Amino acid sequence: MKKSDRAMPKPVLFSTLILCFCFTSISHGEPLPEPEAPKTASTSTWDLSELYPDVESWNQHRLSIIDQIETLDDCKGKLGDSWKTLAKCLNKTSDTYKNLLRLYVYAFLSKDTDLGNSEFMERSSQSQALWARFGEAISYMEPEIIGIGERKLDKYIKKHPELEDHDFYIRNTLRRAAHVLSPEEERILAAASDALETASNTYDVLTNAEIKWPEITLSNGEKVTLNASGYGKYRAADSREDRKKVFDAFWGTYQDYRQTLAVTLEGQVKSHVLTARLRNYDSALEQALASDNIPQQVYRTLVTTVNENLDALHRMLALRQRMLGVEDSRYYDVYPAVISLNKEYTLEDAKAITQEALKPLGEEYVDKFRYAINQDWMHVYPSPGKRSGAYVMGAAYDVHPYMLLNHTDDIESLSTFAHEWGHAMHSLLANESQPFTKADYATFIAEIASTANEVLLFDYLRANAETDQEKLYVLFKELTQLRGTFFRQTQFAEFELAIHEEVENGGALSADKLSLMYGDILKRYAGHDQGVLTIDDTYTVEWAYIPHFYRNFYVYQYATSISAAYYLVDQIKGDGEAARQNFLNVLRAGGSDYPYNILLRAGVDMASPEVYQAIIHRMHQLMDEIESILDKTGDSVAYLDQANRQHGNN
Repeated sequence: MKKSDRAMPKPVLFSTLILCFCFTSISHGEPLPEPEAPKTASTSTWDLSELYPDVESWNQHRLSIIDQIETLDDCKGKLGDSWKTLAKCLNKTSDTYKNLLRLYVYAFLSKDTDLGNSEFMERSSQSQALWARFGEAISYMEPEIIGIGERKLDKYIKKHPELEDHDFYIRNTLRRAAHVLSPEEERILAAASDALETASNTYDVLTNAEIKWPEITLSNGEKVTLNASGYGKYRAADSREDRKKVFDAFWGTYQDYRQTLAVTLEGQVKSHVLTARLRNYDSALEQALASDNIPQQVYRTLVTTVNENLDALHRMLALRQRMLGVEDSRYYDVYPAVISLNKEYTLEDAKAITQEALKPLGEEYVDKFRYAINQDWMHVYPSPGKRSGAYVMGAAYDVHPYMLLNHTDDIESLSTFAHEWGHAMHSLLANESQPFTKADYATFIAEIASTANEVLLFDYLRANAETDQEKLYVLFKELTQLRGTFFRQTQFAEFELAIHEEVENGGALSADKLSLMYGDILKRYAGHDQGVLTIDDTYTVEWAYIPHFYRNFYVYQYATSISAAYYLVDQIKGDGEAARQNFLNVLRAGGSDYPYNILLRAGVDMASPEVYQAIIHRMHQLMDEIESILDKTGDSVAYLDQANRQHGNN
């Protein structure tokens, strides 16, 4: 997901819903209408009245959902009575869940347009409070379903189509039978979920509210505070002196708090390990992958393949050094742009360019996209109090996805537009093809459509670049995203596995040990020992800054998802229609099967190094093109741009 990484509350019965990866709009089996003329006057602000006409309607629905949750207890102890009872209870639970999602979406979207509005915040809190009640209310269901037995349930499913919408959930529950506890134990675990998140909550409070962030003076005299957003902005400063000052101050502050942050991270890891043991898993990794039935070989193949191809990353870092004109590249040289592009892309430009770029995905895809972008589903421009970044919220199944953007008419806004609409298109196609119970797609495949959109956008922009400078900008933009999403997320995944295995083997996670473990991995990826990019020991406390480590083996899915996207786009370019249908079938499948199986049917084996090598191959192609331009121009494009922007790298 791009610029957004917030998870919705996780009910016990159904899978986690992530903002970009949720249920969406058009009812099951109903195709989108034919494209119509753009509604240019209204498409920059979303229309939430399609969810609820007014706040009173929302509140009445909230009260009715409370009653629905209370009635779920009526099914307790009765699921095995008959197939009719089972179907009735599963439908009741599913309907309650769908209603709860709709309630949540309205409150969430309202809040994000004005974070200072206390009424919006109160409604958001009210909707979130219902998640814990819902989870506890249905905690008995999985143990009871398992108690019915596989033979009896298989007979029910085969003979009674009324259970068809729930067959995957039932079979998935049976698959995890060895790891589902008794009803009382499940109730206790559900009630303890908040307590098990204490370490994560402490981390959030400490890093967002209580750490006293340093203030520094930049070379131009500007005084800036280096909190997370300040660091994110000023680490990319043109002045190398300023970048070093930013890194030294920011990571120096984390060094001051490293012992406390080591305790919170160790506490979260212990929570993962404890839960895995209570549920009879051999490891926290096994438990994390089991929810979507992902083979452990996928995780390990990703890490191994990336390590075997670090030369591609090192080559890219060396090219950055050449563009920046520095002799000894340091960690604080990773973030500044190596070339600029002052070109405007309005919302209408973004719509037109993205439509052209997506033509390789076929007429059906482009027609749906053209229709959707001209509806009032987006909140496009920045405004006071609005949430920063971008996301797609598609959890309101009976309505449509909503998209939050902060469009500023630059190329980053164009790229974000294409990316987020990939998420929306995935949800639209899944919803059109699947019932509510099977529409939600796993995080493991959630970045495929969004990444495919961006890859095709990059191809289009390169092919239509008017100058070498413009082409270099696009080339480096894509390479930078690959470094951040493929290599960096795999680096995180390798570290996350290492710290969990350390605790599982009886070890402890002190601050010094964490910095040593993280530093060894970071230096290997950076080519520190080969002289590619020097990592100062002060900066190895970066582990304390990464919130993903509190998410239980979540981050690797960024790397797997975009790898599948690059592989599928390569197939589309080579094989045409057959590969295009494979791609669309992945999106249409939603959550009707395990994501590994969905991709396998499309010819993508995520346990095979071949898939990850598609990105490596793409990177070398891009870098060949960069070197060709630089060799042709004698680096004049890069150095002229550098001089114009006054990098100050001497």
